[in-house]
Amino acid sequence: MELANIEQLIEKYENAETSLQEEQVLATYFQQDNTPAHLLEYKAMFGYFNESKAERFTKTIPLKTKKPYWKWASVAAAAILLVSMYTINKPGSLSDQERIDATQAYQETQKAFQLISQNLNKGESVAIAGLQEFQKTQNKVFKNN
Repeated sequence: MELANIEQLIEKYENAETSLQEEQVLATYFQQDNTPAHLLEYKAMFGYFNESKAERFTKTIPLKTKKPYWKWASVAAAAILLVSMYTINKPGSLSDQERIDATQAYQETQKAFQLISQNLNKGESVAIAGLQEFQKTQNKVFKNN
């Protein structure tokens, strides 16, 4: 290809106006041995692009297989709560003051569970919002290519 055409394609390439076919023409041109001295930097750049296409990541990525034990923790908490309710509600086993204390402890526990639930729901909504933002950005990127 003529040197003038290559220089025009390089100018278009630097302005990000080339098509994939034009970039392929540049890549094949710079694979040749007879590159002019003032274009040697582009030969190195397109050579790097060709080499980097051939590179592959061969290492294995370790995946975390630890599973959170939230389900089992909630089952254990429910079991403890049921056992404590059963022992509290036995007739004649507690005095009036002990019943009042147990009821207050139960109410405080319910408040604590509500607070934990609200905080977990806030974290979930933040995570979902972040994923939605990531999805929007990803859609923009892949629609433009």
